[in-house]
Amino acid sequence: MRAAILKRTLFTFSLIFCAGAYGAEAPATPPPAGLEPAPEPPLIPEQVESGQALEPEVTITRRGADTVQEYRLSGRLYMVKILPSSGAPYYLIDTDGDGQMETRQNDVRTSKVPQWVLFSWE
Repeated sequence: MRAAILKRTLFTFSLIFCAGAYGAEAPATPPPAGLEPAPEPPLIPEQVESGQALEPEVTITRRGADTVQEYRLSGRLYMVKILPSSGAPYYLIDTDGDGQMETRQNDVRTSKVPQWVLFSWE
């Protein structure tokens, strides 16, 4: 009984080994015609030093009786705070980094899950 199991195990390993060796020897297929070369990767931004503050640029403008504060980080607009002459202030927030302000929030504090942009292809 043990000899039969040992023979099957050795046979299985030899098949796997031969299949792997055959796959390694297979010639590579040429790429299809008409493909453009891949673009160069973007430049890597400078490394942030420990303790260096990443503060947003805030632009404050007056539109009639309202005050508008635009928040930018690295030149990209990510939030607008609107202080109307009457009523509560509110925010317009770009939640996915595409330049469109999708979310509107009041000053009422609600618990939100923190969100960060990890990758961006632009």
